[in-house]
Amino acid sequence: MENTPTRLTEWSEGSGCGCKIAPAILDQILSSSGSLTQSDPKLLVGNSGKDDAAVYQVSEDLAVINTVDFFTPIVDDPFDFGRIAAANALSDVYAMGGKPIFANAILSWPVEKLAPELAAKVMEGAKSICKAAGIELAGGHSIAAKDPIFGLSVNGVVHPHKIKKNQGAKTRDIIYLTKPLGVGVLATALKRQKISDKDYMNLLDTACRLNSIGEIIGNHEEVHAMTDVTGFGLLGHLIEMCEGSGLSAEIDLYRLPMIEGVQEYINQFIFPDNTYRNWNAYSAKTKGVVGMDLVKLCDPQTSGGLMLAVDPENRDWFEEAMKQHNQVIWEIGRFIEKAEKTVEVKQ
Repeated sequence: MENTPTRLTEWSEGSGCGCKIAPAILDQILSSSGSLTQSDPKLLVGNSGKDDAAVYQVSEDLAVINTVDFFTPIVDDPFDFGRIAAANALSDVYAMGGKPIFANAILSWPVEKLAPELAAKVMEGAKSICKAAGIELAGGHSIAAKDPIFGLSVNGVVHPHKIKKNQGAKTRDIIYLTKPLGVGVLATALKRQKISDKDYMNLLDTACRLNSIGEIIGNHEEVHAMTDVTGFGLLGHLIEMCEGSGLSAEIDLYRLPMIEGVQEYINQFIFPDNTYRNWNAYSAKTKGVVGMDLVKLCDPQTSGGLMLAVDPENRDWFEEAMKQHNQVIWEIGRFIEKAEKTVEVKQ
């Protein structure tokens, strides 16, 4: 891990997607603002649900995806910050089953306190991820402000019949993940200067990895629903999938994939404060969670993996297709008929 003159994480109270507004407060904002009322029939996906991006139909076989995502520093190195922020923003397009086509940058920088050269490195990191995704970082907007913030507004395309929403799961659908959990824990270890070089590299490997498999999954009809796991943790985003589909889910705790080294930090009670925020928001809808297991379920992820609902009849075919694309997946549970609790965790 390279030493930098300035620790960017000192400028962030809640880093990465962990600085999202709490779920209950966000619901209050959206409902009181009247923003849930949408009447344009060409707006195929808006904020009347809780999906990852907006989708607008422009022709019979083409729809445009737009999303925006930004946050405060999750790591100290500005180049790595830019990479993670870009991968995270691109993920929302992939989570809809779409293909990104270009992006614009969003930059807030305290120019009198943090060197502009650091901001330039953030941009370089973002450009490297955009290049890996095969798109241009076309432009953007910047302001001088007291907090460093960076992210992207991303545009993508998808066939209107291939959109993957976070609702639409069916009873008995298998739940898969495409990335291990624990980014929030590792980022907290970094912020507290407790992380090892090896674990920092594990953090980067996970958070900088593109969810580009989502574009391919868009072609798979046996995938009934898809979302990415970010600031509300696995539990929060799974509950959104359940509620949008009118179902409940069972999760096998022992199947949850964790980034190597994460458990050691959990054992030292190193994890984000917003883990408890997520647990407080979703605990009433959950049963079967024991002790510190809540950290695995509620750890706010930044640039986390995709979570899929897959028809069990097509399990073998789907798993083989993922293998052919060198995509590792983990089966973690299943959707069931709506029950008293939205999610049951099996020990």
